Amino acid sequence: MRSATVTRNTAETRITVEITLDGTGQYDNQTGVGFFDHMLDQLARHSLIDMKVRCDGDLHIDDHHSVEDVGIALGQALTQAVGDKRGIVRYGACLLPMDDALVRAALDLSARPFLVWNVDLPASKIGTFDTELVREFFQAFSTHGGITLHVDQLHGINSHHIAEAAFKAVARALRDALEVDPRKSDAIPSTKGAL
Repeated sequence: MRSATVTRNTAETRITVEITLDGTGQYDNQTGVGFFDHMLDQLARHSLIDMKVRCDGDLHIDDHHSVEDVGIALGQALTQAVGDKRGIVRYGACLLPMDDALVRAALDLSARPFLVWNVDLPASKIGTFDTELVREFFQAFSTHGGITLHVDQLHGINSHHIAEAAFKAVARALRDALEVDPRKSDAIPSTKGAL
């Protein structure tokens, strides 16, 4: 089983993340930030990564530290769980429609983190959630997960739909990239011999 548990404790947040890459998309996410929990649930469900997140953060200030630090911990857990990446497909992409929104995600589990973010969330808030934190999450996740990640919004007018389409698109791309390649299940997917 490709799985990992990461605990991250700072002066701002106390976080535990448990993931199993070869799961069925079960989730139990409690961060104290309702919309963010909903997005993490989508990430788990559509990637088929079993995910349990607990975060006790300084929400009396705002949601920023909780969202960013969960991204860090999830990225670290992904790195641990995937190991040397032997046998994985490595690349994944998804074009995800959700009502008015159409979002494309493409990623490479390359160990070379880079985020390209072409997403415009027209509202500054979804409920009480600051929409700028969607990018902050993916920046932290891609950096600490060693992911080259491109997310492009092709259409969309509703911020909730755009954000949710982004999480689902990344989830589906992750699902593809993490699959074991039946023709090369014993090989590192790189001509370098290491990732």
